[in-house]
Amino acid sequence: MDDISSPVLVVDEDKCRRNIRHMAEKAAKTGVGFRPHFKTHQSQAIGRWFREAGVEKITVSSFSMAAYFAADGWKDIMVAFPVNIRETDRINQLAPTIRLGILLADEDALPALQQELKHPVDFYVKLDVGSHRTGYYFDETDRIAQLLSLAAQNPLLHFYGFVAHAGHAYHTQSLNEVHKIFRKGTEQLAQVTAQFKKQYPGIIASWGDTPTCSLESDFEGVDEIRPGNFVFYDLMQYHLASCDLEHIAMVVAAPVVARHKQRNEIVLYAGAVHLSKDSILLSDNEKVYGEVVRFTGKRWEPFSKPVYIDRLSQEHGIFFCPEEYWDQIMVGDLLGVIPVHSCLAADLLRRYYEINEGVFLP
Repeated sequence: MDDISSPVLVVDEDKCRRNIRHMAEKAAKTGVGFRPHFKTHQSQAIGRWFREAGVEKITVSSFSMAAYFAADGWKDIMVAFPVNIRETDRINQLAPTIRLGILLADEDALPALQQELKHPVDFYVKLDVGSHRTGYYFDETDRIAQLLSLAAQNPLLHFYGFVAHAGHAYHTQSLNEVHKIFRKGTEQLAQVTAQFKKQYPGIIASWGDTPTCSLESDFEGVDEIRPGNFVFYDLMQYHLASCDLEHIAMVVAAPVVARHKQRNEIVLYAGAVHLSKDSILLSDNEKVYGEVVRFTGKRWEPFSKPVYIDRLSQEHGIFFCPEEYWDQIMVGDLLGVIPVHSCLAADLLRRYYEINEGVFLP
C-alpha cells in the first residue's frame, strides 16, 4: 500500500461480493425483486460486481449518476429522488436510451413535465412512512388520486408503483424498534398499493433502506427492495446490529501526520471533507466520527481496545491513543477509519483502492 499517500477508500472485494450475494439471495428466497441503490458506491467497477451476481435493475439518486451507470450498460434505472423539474432536459436525454424511472413527491411537478417531457418514463409515487423527509402520507389517498389523475393526462408518464424508505430506522436504539418501523411502514406501503392496484393493475410496492432489509426475512406486501449501504456497511450499521464487523467492506485509508504525547492524541489526514461530519453516540454518550483500525497485510482489523475518532475538522481527524498502542503508531504510518456513514465517505472521496489485489479501481 506504499502508493497510498492521501485519503482513499480501501475496499475488500471479497467482502463486497459476499454482501452483494447475500442480499441478492435473500431477495430471491423471499420472492421480491432486487433493485440495489448505487448511491453508496457510485463506481462502475463495483457496479459490475452486482451485474455478475445477476442484478439487472438499479436505483440511483441523481440523473447525473443515472447517466454515469447508463454509460456502463445499465438499462433499467430508477432515480429515487423527487424529480427536479429544472432537469427535464436530462430526463429527455436519458429516457430514449434506458428504462428510466422518476419519483414524484408533489403534484406541482406535473405541469412542467406535461409541457417539457419528450419521451416515455416510468414514475413512482413517494410515500412518507415515518421519516418525514418527503412524500405523501399513506392516508392522503385523495391527494394521491389527484396526482395520478393529473399524471394520466400525459401519455408519456407510466405509473409504476409506490416507493418508501424507512430513514428513521437509522435513529433507533434496539432491534425491536427497527422491526416495528419495518412492519408499520411496509403495512402502510402495501395498503396504499393494494388500494390503487384496482385502478392501476400491475403497480408494485418498492421498499428501501439497509437496516430493515438486512435484519428482516419476511417482506410480505413488498414487491421490491432497494437497499444500498449493505455493499460496504459502516460503523452506524454495526451499532444498529445490521451487520458484524467482518461484513464491513470499506475503510478510509488515513496517513498519520502528527503525534502529541502530552495529550496522547494522534492526528490523521482524514477530516470532515473525507469522512463527513456524521457521528454516532456510544453507550457512554461519547460522540465519535469513525473507528480507527490497522492494516494487516491484505486485511484490516480493529484494535483490541476500540479506538475512535473523537475530533474532526476540515482535514484533520484526531483520536485519543491508549498508552499500549502509542509506540505502535508512528508519523507516516497508514491507518484505516471505518466511517460512520459509508455513503457520504464514498461520495466525498470517489476513489478506491482494492486491498486484495493492491490496485486502484478504474
